[in-house]
Amino acid sequence: MSRRTGSREESLLWRTDQLSDALDVGGAELNPERAQAGEDLVAKVRQRWALKGSRTVVALAGATGSGKSSLFNALAGEDVSSIGVRRPTTSKAAAAIWGASDDASELLDWLGIDKRHHVADDSGTLDGLILVDLPDFDSTEVAHRQEADRILERSDVFVWVTDPQKYADARLHNEYLAPLQDHDTVMLVVLNQIDRIQDPGGAERIKADLAKLVAADGAGEFDVIGTSARLRDGLAELRGAIGEVVARRNAAEQRLVGDLKGTARGLLQDVGDVDPKLDRKADHKLVLALEHAAGVPVVLDAVQRDYLRQAGDHVGWPFTRWVSALRPDPLRRLRLSESSDRPAITESDVKTALGRSSLPPPSPAARSAVDLATRQVGETAGAGLPPRWADAVAAAATPESTALADSLDQAVMNTPLRARNPMWWQLVNLLQWLLALIAIGGLAWLVVLGALGFLQIDAEVPMYGPLPIPVLMLGGGLLLGILLALGSRAIARVGARRRRQAIEGRLASSVAEVAHEHVSTPVTAVLDRHKQARQQLQAAAK
Repeated sequence: MSRRTGSREESLLWRTDQLSDALDVGGAELNPERAQAGEDLVAKVRQRWALKGSRTVVALAGATGSGKSSLFNALAGEDVSSIGVRRPTTSKAAAAIWGASDDASELLDWLGIDKRHHVADDSGTLDGLILVDLPDFDSTEVAHRQEADRILERSDVFVWVTDPQKYADARLHNEYLAPLQDHDTVMLVVLNQIDRIQDPGGAERIKADLAKLVAADGAGEFDVIGTSARLRDGLAELRGAIGEVVARRNAAEQRLVGDLKGTARGLLQDVGDVDPKLDRKADHKLVLALEHAAGVPVVLDAVQRDYLRQAGDHVGWPFTRWVSALRPDPLRRLRLSESSDRPAITESDVKTALGRSSLPPPSPAARSAVDLATRQVGETAGAGLPPRWADAVAAAATPESTALADSLDQAVMNTPLRARNPMWWQLVNLLQWLLALIAIGGLAWLVVLGALGFLQIDAEVPMYGPLPIPVLMLGGGLLLGILLALGSRAIARVGARRRRQAIEGRLASSVAEVAHEHVSTPVTAVLDRHKQARQQLQAAAK
């Protein structure tokens, strides 16, 4: 029996839930074979726990000729398992049952063992034991090997029976003992047929050698029990070791905990050692690429021109403002105008009623930049992850192009592209009309004076210095209006640049939301699944 008992700090069902949740969360990103083995184990744990009772299933497993059936009969006190010269002898598992306090029928049905024998044991030291004699695990008959493996998979305790000729058998160590590094508390190692060793002290040397081989397998450190079924040597020691396991009444739990730990440890190969996160630089590059693909530079140019056009309508020279009416509205041309005559539509009506904006489609270079940026997001976020997870991250970072294009277009269309007009526009507009009225008044005065002169009617013309006041009104009104218009135009250019910057920030936020929805959120979801699966597998393997 192993000298290391180990503690069970976490409950069996808690570990089972951790493994089950990790399998659900990990999904297709886990190795299919290991994931299927994990699902089978979860089902087995729940089935075995439902049949827990007070019974302990101890399986005698060994190679052909190891004498395990003779050992089984010796422990049972009767010839329950047939023994013969022909090999292999045991074709079907047989069970010897100690104690009648707990009905073992349901458990034996789950094990698939039909051959059953109840042992009369007045001592009660093995009460609750179900001892199973398995077919040889190296049998030439495939059905026999499958029968042995099936029951070993469902047993609580393993008693590995070998003999002086086959104790170093590679199949025993590589296929059976090496995978059981978490089961040393539910294992016994027996060297049978020690009566055949003629060399004095040879039995002890072989037992020590076998213990070293088992330790090298990683299965644990064991005190090998030497037995001879023919001479009944070592039977009391073996019976006592089995009785200790049965008396603890927790072998089933320890076996299943060992299974869960080993399976979870194997699945940890399918997750990374760290939890990657989105790279901010790659995310920023993606937003820039999407802005170009969405035509944001075109929109910003239109916003800047629209500001200058509106400024001209308010602060331009009144006598030439009609010219701006002949120029098209830059935003209306892109179907981004927010004029009052634009039909009100809801977001759900966009595709059916209005469709897309009139922004030009992204150029091949812009599309390539988006593809490159999304690929960089996926590569940086998936760096260090196993291939399946890295592929899942890359797929999440590659949205469907049509859906992405529609979302970008709607993001631009739903972003307010105008703001409240500056107050100084109103003041300059008022001043412009005042100057225009002064100029018109001066012109009308001069027309009246010209008419009076034509009619040879003398009229006194007021003077301001050397110039007539009507001339000053006309010339001053026109000149000051033009100068005010030119100055206001220069100031409007500064305002247009500021308006462009403000709208650029709005559009960047809108495009960033699209990037978050179509790229960042799906990628983060995969990374969160990876983190959860890793943490739950670590918990189950702890």
